[in-house]
Amino acid sequence: MDIYLFEAIINGVLLGGVLALLALGLNLIFGVIDVVWICYADIVMCGMYAVYFLYAQFGVPLPLAFVVAIAAISGLGVLVHLLIIAPVLDSAPVNQLLATGGLLFFLQSFATLLFGTDFRNIGVRLPVIEIASIYVSFARLIAFAVALIGAVALYLFLKRTYVGIAIRAIAQDREIVGLMGIDQRRIYLLVSAIGGALAGLAACLLALQYDVHPFIGNTFGPVIFMICVLGGLGNMIGGYVASFVVSQIIAIGGYYASTELSYVFAFTFFIGLILIRPRGLFAP
Repeated sequence: MDIYLFEAIINGVLLGGVLALLALGLNLIFGVIDVVWICYADIVMCGMYAVYFLYAQFGVPLPLAFVVAIAAISGLGVLVHLLIIAPVLDSAPVNQLLATGGLLFFLQSFATLLFGTDFRNIGVRLPVIEIASIYVSFARLIAFAVALIGAVALYLFLKRTYVGIAIRAIAQDREIVGLMGIDQRRIYLLVSAIGGALAGLAACLLALQYDVHPFIGNTFGPVIFMICVLGGLGNMIGGYVASFVVSQIIAIGGYYASTELSYVFAFTFFIGLILIRPRGLFAP
């Protein structure tokens, strides 16, 4: 195998880990609350700005800056649910999409107003590792490892804890669960907080690799939504697998053509597959 192709495949796997983390958060929210947060990637953008200002501007140690950013974006997830989602929870799906889509444009415009359109970098330079003539970004390696740990932790939480079982029960049948004495509103708030925390964690990992600007969400938002639909909306395992499928198409397409064309290949694959399986790869 061409060593550069092998390098592209490895980098695709590492990229897939972060995309999977983002897809997990969005799928968790949709699977439990039954609302798609179109603005999810822009909530990640807020987390990246939080990391930038805490670390690069105010000198907060990076690990502490990460913890504060994750907690802040988790709280933002709760606010989004209380102020935006809860009022339209029982309305038509199109109203929910319009509400979260409006929040997307608000966050982008507000960030532009506050910070301008400058690209900002936290200034952390991590080395590139060479293994048998293959170059691997250490930042992507860390991001992949942390994303994998986060995914496993979420899986164990949903499988092994009482609250996790309650979350899964609501995802399966929210009407029956209400009769069992489980407070759906508290579960919805908890799920929004977890989804926000996953967005905050992804923001910390992305801040190590990318510059932050008000429209960074446009880079990941369409891809994340495509992954979730491809894996089956609300299907977290399907979304996790689809993340690596899409990341490999992007990585290998970038090797043979260009980065821009690789995204065209990914969306072409998505459109073709959805025509065959409209509900996604892993939907029943």
